[in-house]
Amino acid sequence: MATSPSRFSRRGELTSSPGRDLPPFEDESEGLLGEGTLPGEEDEGDGEELIGDAMERDYRAIPELDRYEVEGLDLDEELSELSPGARAAAEDAMRRRDREQGGRLRRGLLYDSEDEERPARRRRLAERAAEGTGVDDEEMIESIENLEDMKGHSVREWVVMAAPRLEIYHRFKNFLRTHVDENGHNVFKEKISDMCKENKESLVVNYEDLAAREHVLAYFLPEAPTEMLKIFDEAAKEVVLAMYPKYDRIAQEIHVRICNLPLVEELRSLRQLHLNQLIRTSGVVTCCTGVLPQLGMVKYNCNKCNFILGPFFQSQNQEVKPGSCPECQSFGPFDINMELVSQTPNRNTLKKVRNMSGPIKIELTGIYNNNYDGSLNMANGFPVFATVIMANHIARRDNKVAVAELTDEDIKAIVALSKDERIGERVFASVGPSIYGHEDIKRGLALALFGGEPKNPGGKHKVRGDLNVLLCGDPGTAKSQFLKYVEKVASRAVFTTGQGASAVGLTAYVQRHPVTREWTLEAGALVLADRGVCLIDEFDKMNDADRTSIHEAMEQQSISISKAGIVTSLQARCTIIAAANPIGGRYDPSLTFSENVDLTEPIVSRFDILCVVRDTVDPVQDEMLARFVVGSHIKHHPSNKEGGMAGLEEVVLPNTTDVPPIPQELLRKYIMYSKERVRPKLNQMDQDKVARIYSDLRKESMATGSIPITVRHIESMIRMAEAHARMHLRDYVVEDDVNMAIRVMLESFIDTQKFSVMKSMRKTFARYLAFRKDNNELLLFILKQLVSEQVTYQRNRYGAQQDTIEIPEKDLVDKARQISIHNLSAFYDSDAFRSNKFSHDMKKKLILQQF
Repeated sequence: MATSPSRFSRRGELTSSPGRDLPPFEDESEGLLGEGTLPGEEDEGDGEELIGDAMERDYRAIPELDRYEVEGLDLDEELSELSPGARAAAEDAMRRRDREQGGRLRRGLLYDSEDEERPARRRRLAERAAEGTGVDDEEMIESIENLEDMKGHSVREWVVMAAPRLEIYHRFKNFLRTHVDENGHNVFKEKISDMCKENKESLVVNYEDLAAREHVLAYFLPEAPTEMLKIFDEAAKEVVLAMYPKYDRIAQEIHVRICNLPLVEELRSLRQLHLNQLIRTSGVVTCCTGVLPQLGMVKYNCNKCNFILGPFFQSQNQEVKPGSCPECQSFGPFDINMELVSQTPNRNTLKKVRNMSGPIKIELTGIYNNNYDGSLNMANGFPVFATVIMANHIARRDNKVAVAELTDEDIKAIVALSKDERIGERVFASVGPSIYGHEDIKRGLALALFGGEPKNPGGKHKVRGDLNVLLCGDPGTAKSQFLKYVEKVASRAVFTTGQGASAVGLTAYVQRHPVTREWTLEAGALVLADRGVCLIDEFDKMNDADRTSIHEAMEQQSISISKAGIVTSLQARCTIIAAANPIGGRYDPSLTFSENVDLTEPIVSRFDILCVVRDTVDPVQDEMLARFVVGSHIKHHPSNKEGGMAGLEEVVLPNTTDVPPIPQELLRKYIMYSKERVRPKLNQMDQDKVARIYSDLRKESMATGSIPITVRHIESMIRMAEAHARMHLRDYVVEDDVNMAIRVMLESFIDTQKFSVMKSMRKTFARYLAFRKDNNELLLFILKQLVSEQVTYQRNRYGAQQDTIEIPEKDLVDKARQISIHNLSAFYDSDAFRSNKFSHDMKKKLILQQF
């Protein structure tokens, strides 16, 4: 059925076209499409004609409406064309006005809608277009100023949006261009220049600097590291190319590396909440594979028509494959075109760990994520995911790096401390401050922490510089506590126990690599402790086969391996500090050291210092020890950190010496600095004195049947002398260093003797043992011997001990004169005299001790 064309009247009414007569509809239903009137409607006529004369009337002149508003027009002055200079000045004025308006726009004073374009941004794009400069499509997107308002989106969703992404891009690029240090030097201009000189592609950015300048970017970075680092890389590349336009011929990409992330996580504490976040952790690299190429871009060949599909850009977590061939419309199979494959090795990790022997302690900043690993769930089919850290920045952590990071204030404090006349005594007193007494053990551990100087004449014969220490004695004498203390203060330390250690656990073992399925070496405790300290508790619990395996490591400081077709040698340049219990649980002073300890002579001779710990009964010392332990528990109770000590007197822990200790953090830095910077020489050493003492010790050892004295003990004295010189930051070993080494060696040798020969041997070597001992310490030792003899006499005669022991002053004076001490008044006034409950009766010329 034909219908008539319709038109709109000025009032918007639908009418029929005039001049055309149509037959009337026969029924009412045809009126829906025809010209008839619908039910309930009235005919309003033909309406107003819009075409023809009616259209021309719309454009007729209306004088009362055809006029401009007078307000705002300057009718008196005629406008003349501006000169170029005047026009430029006017444009500058308009730009300043637009900038002010733009600032008010950002503060929400001019516009309320976020869809409004900023005038400055719009004008800048227009100017670039007028100048013929290309404008990227991404730059046409208006960046937003208020990055903090994420409008309900997560950080990862927000940073990938066009506008926030562009704002992040511009902010980071501006940060790289304008960041200066405290001296006003442009930081990244120098870093980029150094990077390009070395043809590198990694730009290290300090997270603390980024947080100080761009706190929003610093907040987004750990939450969405993958997306943020991609934007940072693009911005860094533009800044680099602006400085060196042709650098893209050397490096296709520039990678931003983040260092000094504030929070350091332990590997064992990484959980699900850390996934897909930027983390910082530390660990030890025990092994490394070959260079594994990473697939970046791939092309496929269609097996049916040989058409090349691609390129397909691969991600690290997902493989991208073609669906169908656009040439023959087949669904495969498709083979990888090996000639056009883009392989990108992980250069950062390779660069950090290649050409390094032994385990490396590193600090790693990277993205913690997970991926599906079919090899982990082949047995039960349960979905298991393997976690992996995609490294962004790797820093090696050793003494060289730690010393390089010391501030000027630290070095100044270390040098000032070394000039103290009593620095040696202060270091000895600072070892194990929470352990009472045991000055000989503290002295030996301090020398072991500093260590001697290794030698390798001609590169053929290695002589170790590390000192090995063995602690042996009664249970409950803080042997394990000493080991735990060294673990905390040493820069690198590995702690293990003889009961839970095996030969392969201490040296190395062979296993198949889970990725390459090749036989690989895994480092043991001694290899992991290379350039550090290996602590072995319960040394006597090891079986003979396991102890034999560390003979080579203790002297040659290497571990030779010949297993599964692997023949090699690993470095084990470490100090070994072991603790052992005697046979039967308690040390018997009536027996020699060899009879008390179930250790063979070859392994005993490899220890430079032997410290015998005896749990003797002394009422005064026992009371002082008990006071020290109780005071330590009160002082270090957890409630004291919360203000629990408020209103209580400060607990003062008694000390066996009057030397002020060194703060532990400063002591740790002092040890690191001295081991790295000081190399003491032996040109000024008294060789004759060392030769004489070795001859005397060897003669005594053959007569007493104690531990054998070998040539190794000469080297031990030299190492101890070097360690003592390094403790004082001296470049040469002097006489004091040799005397201290002889004193420690004699104390170690005499303590291993039977009680019957110990007294006579102390008298024989008295002049060596008295070196650097405080007169008060010597007099206190003599006085305690006199008290012990008097107590024994009273028990044998009266069967009981009195509450007060009287010692004639004449006996102490005679003993003191034998060691060239003539004035005892300072000793009577000392803290050591009073703390041991001694008193001096000048009238009766007696020395009294209360029990």
